[in-house]
Amino acid sequence: MNETTAAATKAKTAKHLSDSFGLSNYEMPKMEVPVEFREMTDKGVAHARDIYAKAMVASEEAADLLENTYTTVAKGAADYNLKLIEIARTNTRAAFDYARKLLGVKSPAEFIELSTAHVRNQFDIVSAQNKELCALAQEVASEAAEPIKTSVSKAFNKAT
Repeated sequence: MNETTAAATKAKTAKHLSDSFGLSNYEMPKMEVPVEFREMTDKGVAHARDIYAKAMVASEEAADLLENTYTTVAKGAADYNLKLIEIARTNTRAAFDYARKLLGVKSPAEFIELSTAHVRNQFDIVSAQNKELCALAQEVASEAAEPIKTSVSKAFNKAT
């Protein structure tokens, strides 16, 4: 009897095992999915697709915004650097002119007069140069912030 029982058990086991790993292959009963559940799932999928499409549009807009802002800032930085080079050139020329004039000085009084005039002149020039640089930096910052400001206000208008 042992052999008969063992053979029956072996046949049942072979019926339920489908692979060499010993995992059961129980068939799931066929169930009909309710219409309401299908509708709810379809709505969820449609909603997810809509959100995905909106996120893609928003990310494209953000990338364009960053690209435009970067271009504006890069141009502004180049203009600022050109202005710095121009200022350095002007100040270097003034220093060489001052040195050339110093070579022609005949007395200490003339030296003091020349030096005082040079310092006053350079102070005025440097003040004007600093105002130019400050105005240029403000202009660059304003130009860079404008697309961001516009985009943020547009996003708030969409949200409301």
